[in-house]
Amino acid sequence: MFTPAGRDELRAALIAASRADERITGAALTGSASVGNEDRWSDIDLAFGFAAGTDIGAAIAEWTAVMYSDHGAVGQVDVIRGAVTYRVFLLASTLQVDLAFAPAADFGAVAPTFRLLFGTAVQRTPHPPPAAAELIGLAWLYGLHARSSIARGRGWQAEYMISGVRDYVLALACLRHGVPAVEGRGLHLLPTDVTGPLAASLVRSLDGDELTRAFGVATEALIAEIGHADAELAGRLAAPLRELAGLP
Repeated sequence: MFTPAGRDELRAALIAASRADERITGAALTGSASVGNEDRWSDIDLAFGFAAGTDIGAAIAEWTAVMYSDHGAVGQVDVIRGAVTYRVFLLASTLQVDLAFAPAADFGAVAPTFRLLFGTAVQRTPHPPPAAAELIGLAWLYGLHARSSIARGRGWQAEYMISGVRDYVLALACLRHGVPAVEGRGLHLLPTDVTGPLAASLVRSLDGDELTRAFGVATEALIAEIGHADAELAGRLAAPLRELAGLP
């Protein structure tokens, strides 16, 4: 298990290595540490900008090799956002290390969690929150599949779909309350009068009656949340959604 002291030591080593890499035009601390919210379980988040003409693929490969040879990496996964590659490492200590590799022209803040350590950064358009209409559409789509999964006796699929409905309800609530609405990052900031009733939508078994019960709770919560976002749309969707869930 990693320790905060070990994490800090590794982060300092990675920052020092970035200063020594002549291809890097700037480095930034990102994630919770950049805004003073780091805790015992926080990972390492760093972003690097590379000079024009740099073979970033080769640079990523070199940094990756060092993560394995010197820092105990045991696995990796990439998240691609435009020209930026976020390579996420799992270390043997269970520490997560996220390194973002960006061309200099794309090196800059897209969220408040960005603190420049050295070099220069460009002005970038922040990532917008998800649109309520998209979340609503995905929620009723999951609801359609929840109904058919229950009817077909596919308990695990039904549980997955019901959980999806609830997740989109929570994301809509996050939008309404002005907290992060992706990846569950704002859920702990929602008031208990939002999250409390949704606890009843958790599936407690794969029995058909239990799945139907949980689906009904999630559906009523969805209808209420749609009403906060778009009352007219809620009026159109309420009856079909209740029919999906077998509600009166």
